[in-house]
Amino acid sequence: MQRQIIALGGGGFSMEPDNPLLDHYVLDAAPVASPRITLLPTASGDADRIVTQFYTTFNRCDCRPQHVSLFRQAPDMAARFLDTDIIYVSGGNTRNMLAIWRAAGVDQLIRQAWERGIVLAGVSAGAICWFQQGHTDSEGDLSTLECLGWLAGSCSPHYDGELNRQPSYHELMKSGGIRPGIAMDDGVAAHYVGVDRERLVSSRPRARAFAVDTRDGEVEETPLAVAYLG
Repeated sequence: MQRQIIALGGGGFSMEPDNPLLDHYVLDAAPVASPRITLLPTASGDADRIVTQFYTTFNRCDCRPQHVSLFRQAPDMAARFLDTDIIYVSGGNTRNMLAIWRAAGVDQLIRQAWERGIVLAGVSAGAICWFQQGHTDSEGDLSTLECLGWLAGSCSPHYDGELNRQPSYHELMKSGGIRPGIAMDDGVAAHYVGVDRERLVSSRPRARAFAVDTRDGEVEETPLAVAYLG
């Protein structure tokens, strides 16, 4: 079974409820028809709004939606992580989410799911968590967070959606405070097969993505090819 991760820099059901392009793309990545898709809304604190938006969106699609709350753990929690086709991680506070995952052993369950070919997807916190480092405001100001480390480098989401996102990423990069990585505008998703980025897609025609690194002490942004799904 091939391992897949789809990291959304922004967009999807929680940010673009009237634009289903990225949601359909995630569903199409599953190897079965009418896939079971499981929302993990830990980063949002299991917010009712996120859960409601999830069901509102995916009940309109050819899939079987469910969600798993870690604040009200079901007795069959392990089975629900492994008896699914897609795990979709919401946005929110990445630091808190990872702490809860590790305390509950959920990070290991998700790793098992990935190894079994279950598609992992997520937006914002649900995008950066798979990388070695994330560029996040989980601790207040934008800073570097050590993440799961399943994908190399760092990830900065919402690159065009937040005023301080790009300058903060550049400053951290120049100071050596964050690894080279990928920056994605809202509406862009990076699709990894194994640990290699296979393609970048978007729900917005002008959304961009960049490989960001330093050379001779200066930050270099290399534009990456992004395929508009519309």
